[in-house]
Amino acid sequence: MLETLITSKTRLRILVKFFINVANNGYLRGLAEELNESTNSIRKELNNLLDAGYLEKESIQNKIIYKANTKHPLFSVLQKIVRQHIGLDAMVEMILQRMGHVEYVVIIGDYAKGIDSGTIQVVLVGNDLNSEYIEQLMIKIENEIKRKVNFHITNNHDGEGMIIYEAS
Repeated sequence: MLETLITSKTRLRILVKFFINVANNGYLRGLAEELNESTNSIRKELNNLLDAGYLEKESIQNKIIYKANTKHPLFSVLQKIVRQHIGLDAMVEMILQRMGHVEYVVIIGDYAKGIDSGTIQVVLVGNDLNSEYIEQLMIKIENEIKRKVNFHITNNHDGEGMIIYEAS
């Protein structure tokens, strides 16, 4: 759906990279390699997003590092849009309906790094989670968000990844 609003695939991939996880950053050549795009197309989109104020940059050891501008008035809105585009909000909602007591839902792997690879690695942390329900849910979620999902169930979290839900 977001592809119809943002027609540049490169811009969309850069937005996903920086807005899915605020800790993500990158430099021109690294982004070009990671996204398998030319440096010219990456430079053009980075400059457009920088001029609009969505990204900020800093120079570190002769490299210009780009990251999301968390002070931009639309930062949280863009982050929510990107997460909805990926399907993270719908996935969390479906998980919490009948799962048991979930303490954390954590994204690891490519999506935690902002790479839209098509497979989302999800760690579910909690005690006595319903693994049969998770297997059924996986198919529903994949159909809903149009991406493959792999669940990993554990009762403790090592801190790695991007926490998208935390029980209060």
